[in-house]
Amino acid sequence: MLKKTEKVKRDLQEEIRAVTTLKDAEQLKIKYLGRKGIIQDFMKLIPALPAEQRAEFGQQINALKAEAANFIEEAIGKLSREAIPKVNNEIFDITLPGKLPLTGKKHPLTQTIDDVKEVFARLGFDVVYGPEVELEYYNFEALNIPADHPSRTDFDTFYIKNDILLRSQTSTVQIRVMEKQKPPIRIIAPGKVYRPDTVDARHSFMFHQVEGLLVDEGVSFADLKEVLNQFIKTYFGKDVRMRFRPSFFPFTEPSAEVDISCSLCSGKGCSVCSYSGWVEILGAGMVDPHVFKAVHYDTEKYTGFAFGMGVERITMLKHGISDIRLFYENDIRFLSQF
Repeated sequence: MLKKTEKVKRDLQEEIRAVTTLKDAEQLKIKYLGRKGIIQDFMKLIPALPAEQRAEFGQQINALKAEAANFIEEAIGKLSREAIPKVNNEIFDITLPGKLPLTGKKHPLTQTIDDVKEVFARLGFDVVYGPEVELEYYNFEALNIPADHPSRTDFDTFYIKNDILLRSQTSTVQIRVMEKQKPPIRIIAPGKVYRPDTVDARHSFMFHQVEGLLVDEGVSFADLKEVLNQFIKTYFGKDVRMRFRPSFFPFTEPSAEVDISCSLCSGKGCSVCSYSGWVEILGAGMVDPHVFKAVHYDTEKYTGFAFGMGVERITMLKHGISDIRLFYENDIRFLSQF
């Protein structure tokens, strides 16, 4: 055993002489003095030795451990002292660009909602919110959607109980606001909505909408057109054109679907706009008198308009995104572009 410990001591001294960096010295310390190091392996041999040899061998191992620690700590101290002048003499080029730390950003959909809120705030609209778990009454009946309407089936709505569901539209907030407040009303209501759609490049079972409502005396379709025109010019750009197409929604009369000239091809025609030069961005119309009756408004005194737009859709159009699923995959390579 004595020969073995002497050999370890010689090996250690040779290795210390060959060490040139602080990192190598630290590795040497682990090799000899670590919990799984060479000296610890010697300690494990003690219980197997004859009783009369254990004390002597233990003393040899302790002496070897103390010498090894002194050798290694001395080498570490020497290399540390040598490293300090190198750092002090190192030349830093202060003209080199710095490295920016990674910082978090708002999700692109949140950015769009913030942009929409800002535009409508300038037009005097307040922002309100409503529950995502909603009563069937607010999602359908109060909005003049009849009991036999296809949208009320299990295929188009997530029902939780018989009369409780996940809202399929943010129009529900209209009713809740009008129940509590008399005209004039000028609000937008952003939020999540849910529909049992098959997920593909253009559909998701959960997406975001922004609902708009303005009610007062003498409100006309011309007011609706001007408000939407102001929004579209501000959000998409002054050169984007807008058009209305006749449509039908149970809660508005007359109703319209609103298209804008394709912002990707400037109306020349591309795959996004199906080579028509136009893309639909929202539905709108004058509030149906039956909706006003549900909230006990005087239909002879008040008129109003409402509109609803998909947040994902206008974000995709503005930034040229072709697949809605990209918004929900949390891929930092995609999200960091916004």
